[in-house]
Amino acid sequence: MSDHTLIDAIARLVPVGSRVLDLGCGDGTLLAHLVKQRQCTGYGVEIDDAKVHACLQRGVNVLQLNLEDGLSMFDDKSFDVVLQIDTLQHLRNAQTMLLETARVGRLGVIAFPNFAHWPNRLSVLQGRMPVTKRLPYQWYDTPNIRVGTFADFEVLAQRNGLTIQDSFGLAEGRVVRSMVNLMASTAVFSVSL
Repeated sequence: MSDHTLIDAIARLVPVGSRVLDLGCGDGTLLAHLVKQRQCTGYGVEIDDAKVHACLQRGVNVLQLNLEDGLSMFDDKSFDVVLQIDTLQHLRNAQTMLLETARVGRLGVIAFPNFAHWPNRLSVLQGRMPVTKRLPYQWYDTPNIRVGTFADFEVLAQRNGLTIQDSFGLAEGRVVRSMVNLMASTAVFSVSL
């Protein structure tokens, strides 16, 4: 799956003109796309110096913050949309940050690698941790501190009182809406409190 496919799928979930907070925004590619294509405004949050610099070069407003410290600097519902795209699996306080996402935004959009995708299951059945385009690291050098599945996130959202507004998967450049836990390499959710 290309980055472009993920960006387009996420952009469709973000209403035109939204005020957006992009948590773990990387080099700012997604937020720049939302500003240009969806007339959005907002900020990215990133900790990595090189990625913060890349955001600034791209003209993206960015705050250098550690998400492990929370989002207490933002008031309730201060953004229309809060994005966590490939961020949740890197956080020690994933559940807390999910709730903070829902608190700070009217809508939260979360995407992460779906560990239950069938090639990953096959690797585990063969006694090996998966290494795929979506999970490109060996078990000993991965930046992911946790793995999750589409089905796991549904349970987590329900347990925390979140309403799933939309959910689907992505695989090989296409949207997957049936048997998502098995067939999608990426899980995508739109949630609200």
